Amino acid sequence: MDLTAIDTYFATRATVRAYTDKEIDRNLLINLIELASHAPTTGNMQLYSVIVSSTRQEREAISPAHFNQPQVTSGAGVVLTFCVDINRFCKWCSINDAEAGFDNMQALMYGVLDCSMFAQQFNTLAEMHGLGCCYLGTTLCNAPLISEVLCLPDRVIPLITLTVGYPAASTVISDRLPVKGIIHDGLYHDYSGDDIRELYEEKEALPENIGFVRENGKNTLAQVYAEVRYPRGMNEEFSAVLNNYLDKVLFKADPIKRDE
Repeated sequence: MDLTAIDTYFATRATVRAYTDKEIDRNLLINLIELASHAPTTGNMQLYSVIVSSTRQEREAISPAHFNQPQVTSGAGVVLTFCVDINRFCKWCSINDAEAGFDNMQALMYGVLDCSMFAQQFNTLAEMHGLGCCYLGTTLCNAPLISEVLCLPDRVIPLITLTVGYPAASTVISDRLPVKGIIHDGLYHDYSGDDIRELYEEKEALPENIGFVRENGKNTLAQVYAEVRYPRGMNEEFSAVLNNYLDKVLFKADPIKRDE
């Protein structure tokens, strides 16, 4: 194992949003998904499923739920919707005379952990095989619509969407906070104002971020994030939609019938 090459991969990986017309071999895709399924999982329950949207028609159908971001239909890429899948486990319990108490937040968190690790392991494997990936931040914003398009039953919740394909252009590595800003030895040490200013100084000084502030008519980068990109009103609106959806498909869903 070439550890130097592995370190270089992680230090230089970047999001890819545009793909060529080269199709992903089906066998490669299935192999990557199988390898990704060896990621850690809560109690070995594997509370996840993945929906593969590979045809142009399938990708165009899901595109509005992701606000028609171009990477969804770019080139010959595929769209993978990683879902928390409590349905399969509950049905297994049902046909084996066991009652699964999984209509609660704790069970949802089991699935969120399982699904997140599965998706990230796939992302890493795909990139190591020369593919490019992009996480879409819109999945939980439009979970009800995605659920409808993909015909998801109760207890199956879309959590993460990845677009995947062969890169059509070079990528730009995103900045990161200094590692000292995310490590807390022994206990959590809260940040002073000076700590925060030091940690975000480099990010705020990047030319693209200075331009970002100017373009949005704001005084600081923090204002752009808090007031333009992720404003309170939007967060509260999407939260209400997600809460209602989770009540319907999980917390207050009809029980699984024994004969299903």
